[in-house]
Amino acid sequence: MSRIAAIALGSNLASPWGDREANLREAVRRVGQLGEVRAVSSFHNTAPVGTTEQPKFLNGAMLLENELEPVELMRALLAIERAMGRNRASVPAKGPRTIDLDLLLMDDLVLDADELTLPHPAMAERRFVLEPLAEIAPAMVDPVTGRTVAEMLARLADR
Repeated sequence: MSRIAAIALGSNLASPWGDREANLREAVRRVGQLGEVRAVSSFHNTAPVGTTEQPKFLNGAMLLENELEPVELMRALLAIERAMGRNRASVPAKGPRTIDLDLLLMDDLVLDADELTLPHPAMAERRFVLEPLAEIAPAMVDPVTGRTVAEMLARLADR
């Protein structure tokens, strides 16, 4: 069964592929091997959240049509991160990274497993996630709250 996955992209370090933008483009290419890329947002320069003593991030979002189960897709995204030089175990959770891939939504699936929570639990609080996602999927719905991406972004703007 084919599903549309919304995936957040982020980078704030250079890598063998080049600068932050090159990292995001390489990640999109690799993620595209898991299915069919339906859309990619523009990339947004954003300040770091949490650990602020680090370079600015470049963030984006993409939609991937694929036939993987959610946990399989998340494992594949983590494998891409590792292949691109990210070791989640050796750096702080909110620290600098060559690439960060987060599975945000997958159609209307709701999942609470050890490896993955869908929808992404912090998505609605993160402008750097919602702004690029709203460019490519403003009507995509969080199946838990019933809010669209555009509505979640508007709620952040009201604060």
